[in-house]
Amino acid sequence: MERRFEREIESLKTSLIKMASVVEDSVASAVQALLKEQKDLAEKVIAGDERVNELELENDNTIVDLLALQQPVASDLRFIIAAQKINNDLERIGDHAVNIAESAQTFAATHEQEPLLEIPKMCDIARGMLKDAIDSFINVDPILAKRVLERDDEIDDLNKKMIRAVIELIKSDMKSLEVGLELTRVSRNLERIGDLTTNIAEEVIFQVQARVVKHHAEDRSDVHKIH
Repeated sequence: MERRFEREIESLKTSLIKMASVVEDSVASAVQALLKEQKDLAEKVIAGDERVNELELENDNTIVDLLALQQPVASDLRFIIAAQKINNDLERIGDHAVNIAESAQTFAATHEQEPLLEIPKMCDIARGMLKDAIDSFINVDPILAKRVLERDDEIDDLNKKMIRAVIELIKSDMKSLEVGLELTRVSRNLERIGDLTTNIAEEVIFQVQARVVKHHAEDRSDVHKIH
């Protein structure tokens, strides 16, 4: 029974890694579609969301079975709780990738080179955070997870800067209103990807150290202390 439980735990981790890879590709493709105005690529991201939803449901079912039938304790229980939250966060990140892809389609349809302001920089940060969060989960690395937490403020600040820039853009030319609103939408989705990626990093720390760092910025500096 114990060996079967270990196999099921490993299978859940493998499935989550697969889902993370799909979501990471979706974000990367959505960003490329936006920056390069590739409408076809944006369509692939939107169509691919169904696969993310399928993986989320599969993982949910596995998690429910593990909790109900195996009654895990200690580190195994922490892993399953973390996996449940990460599963949900990945699905939501996939949704935000779809939103960005939809905005990419809108920009591509205008046939004009729109000013993206802080968007390219936000794209780089969001993708880097997501990659590091996924790697921290795969390698059970709370130190790398902590680095993700440290970048959250950076993308938040850029989102605020973006909103101010859009306001100035619209003030200078009311014809830019529609473009400005779309840029704000993209910025908000990138900021939310950063938040959800931070959630994943926090769950890695919880899994390894049995410590909750959410909403406790002062505790984040002690992540290197492994318990």
